[in-house]
Amino acid sequence: MGNRRAFEIAFVGLKPGLHVFEYRVDDKFFADYGEQDFTNCIANIKLSLDKKNGFMQLHFDVDGNVEVTCDRCGNTLQKQLWDEFNIIVKMVDDPELMNEQEADPDVYYIGRNESHLQVADWMYEFVNLSIPMQNVCGEDAEGKSLCNEEVIKKLEQMESNVNKEVNPLWKELEKLKGFDKSEEKEN
Repeated sequence: MGNRRAFEIAFVGLKPGLHVFEYRVDDKFFADYGEQDFTNCIANIKLSLDKKNGFMQLHFDVDGNVEVTCDRCGNTLQKQLWDEFNIIVKMVDDPELMNEQEADPDVYYIGRNESHLQVADWMYEFVNLSIPMQNVCGEDAEGKSLCNEEVIKKLEQMESNVNKEVNPLWKELEKLKGFDKSEEKEN
């Protein structure tokens, strides 16, 4: 990631207690992670880091907007981002082993000799988790779908054509089914 240092916290120099960091990420931030299912992202992330003796509690507040595509008709939809996530970062002697064994995804281990905490990957994950899994156009006041009518009509037409067409494989299987019955009558 080209600008990883902007998402690196030098926690060694921080006194115990609460520290707040604010980040604003856009599409440029996500470019290094590959193609995304959204565009025009403007996410504001407030990170509260509570430094304790031997561990840190991180609280991420995600807010902002993204554009996604309607799963049904392909219209562009504006979605609000809002969610909160917590991570506990513990300092241990063997972080690789501890991270492999840890079943709780909200607990992460770093080495006791570490001095910086990289938060970019968590921010990437939390913005993605803030986007609804299913994105469809809403309905107007009368309960009518706001989806693109032309696309919906085309989908309905395609569905009715699929139901009318009989797969030739099934026709051949029906012939075999009839063949078995005629053999049984002879015996």
